Order: sequence, then structure tokens, then C-alpha cells
Amino acid sequence: MCSSKAAALALLVAASGAVSGASPARPVSLTHAAAEAAVQAIKKDRTDTEKWLKSDPSSYLAAIDRRDFAGRPTLTVGRAADTDVRLDDAGVSPHHVRITARRDGFLVQAVDASAQFEVKGKKTREASLGPSAIHVARYQIRLSHQGFPALIVFDPQSTRFKEYKGLKYFPIDLRYRYELPLVPNPKPDTLVVLSTRGNERPATRVGWFEFEVDGQPCRLEAVRLLEPGVGEQDVSVFFRDATTGGESYAVGRYVDPKKLPNGNYLLDFNFAYNPACAFSDYYNCPIPSKANTLSVPVRAGEMDSHYH
Repeated sequence: MCSSKAAALALLVAASGAVSGASPARPVSLTHAAAEAAVQAIKKDRTDTEKWLKSDPSSYLAAIDRRDFAGRPTLTVGRAADTDVRLDDAGVSPHHVRITARRDGFLVQAVDASAQFEVKGKKTREASLGPSAIHVARYQIRLSHQGFPALIVFDPQSTRFKEYKGLKYFPIDLRYRYELPLVPNPKPDTLVVLSTRGNERPATRVGWFEFEVDGQPCRLEAVRLLEPGVGEQDVSVFFRDATTGGESYAVGRYVDPKKLPNGNYLLDFNFAYNPACAFSDYYNCPIPSKANTLSVPVRAGEMDSHYH
């Protein structure tokens, strides 16, 4: 949230019951050399992301199918018509693999005698895996958990690559770059993060980031999703702002805080990015909470390129 300076403190207290006692962080002051290095890092990130989206086998545009377990313990993958995920390719056996969802991961087992799959470049017939991916012939199959297990199929020959039109970004602006502490939640509580497929994903509210945008005090809550594959120190920020639904994607955007050696975090909105659901219907993406809706525009990071 953001507010006028006069009402900022009262609103922040009402929203969380705790404030840092310090002034909201202002944009970081950088030397010329450090500013140039930051700009080059942002440019490289954008170039790498566009290259990945355009042709990488794990690109959002490579996703061709999704199957949710939806309470079923097991899904099958193969060329036969009776499999749950049918891959019509000569390199795929009629009944290639059986994948069982567990509380914290997956058991993958080859079914047909000649069937094998790859894990990190090594062929095998059985593996216990966390959220990750396997390869079956030319396909990558992502083992997505999130507390709501699913299989997402990627094809390097996906026809959606023809839809590639690059990405749009706001101009780089280091006024949206902060080095600041995470204000800890004195009593970390569990909340529900809604997602684009209607799932309710539990998370811990670990604290808040307090900063200024164009002189307006703002606060964003930081959460840790409580699901397999998320580390104990992982912190996520999902947000909306005054550009959401216009210049930027309608669901909202994400920014990943980076822990610094001094214990503070780098929060740089020039790295803000759209969730996967901005490009494909095969993903389950967190939706920013009402508390993380900023009234000011954050004209930094990724814009809406309108892939839907």
C-alpha cells in the first residue's frame, strides 16, 4: 500500500500492527560506476529473458499441455490412447511412465520394458524427485507441486514459438532500486495466497518492505509459500500498482528480493516481471493480495506484451 505522508504511519500500523520505527527507504544512492554496472545487469537480464522466451525448450511458449492430479494419486504418460498425458511421437512408448504424486514430491517409474526417461541428462527407469523435470523423448515434463500436483508438457517444436514478439519494458530507472531491511513480522502468521487456477496456497507472512515511491511511503508484504521446493530463506513479493491492467499485466507482477551480505535486501523493480500465466494458460500463478496493491505507478520492469 501507499499513502500520503500524513496518514502513512497510521495506515501501516493498522495494516500490520507493527512498523520498523525507521523512515521508509529511499532509492539507493550509487556511484557512477555502480550505477553503470546496475544498468548493464538489468540490460543483460532482459536480453537473456527474451532469448529464453524465443527459443528455449522450457520457454513459456514451449508449454503445450497440463494435467492436474486433482486428487488422483497417479498419472500415466505415453503414446497409447488410454494414458492421461498422450504424446504422439515415435520415441514415446505406448505406456512410457507412471508418475505418482507424494506429499513432498513425485515417484516416476517406467512402465513398458523398453521405456526410459532422463533426469539431468541421465537415463533411468525409476526416480524419486522433488518439484523438477524429466525428459521423455523430445518432451520435457515438469513435475509441478505447489500443494496441487500437476504435469506440464513442453515441446521444443511447439507452434506457439511462432507467436513470439519480444517483451516490453519500462525504461530503466534506478529511482526504483532500493537497499533496505526486511521488517520482520513479530508473529509470523499463515495466510492464503490465491492463484490463477483457483487454488488456495498457504504461505507465511515473514515481514514487510517499507520504501518511498516519488515521495510516497509504501509497504509491501513479503511471503514464503509453504509448498515443496520452496527454501526456508526464500522470500517472494507479489504486487499490483497503478499501472496494473493498463501498462502492466492485469494480474500483477512479481519482484524477487535478493539478500545482501549486510543482511539487507536489494529490491529493484527494474527486475519486476510478469507471471507465467501472462504467456500461457498452463500455469498456476500467485495473485497479489489486496494489501500489496500500491496506489502509485511503478513504471519499472516488465510491461504487458499482450501474449493473451
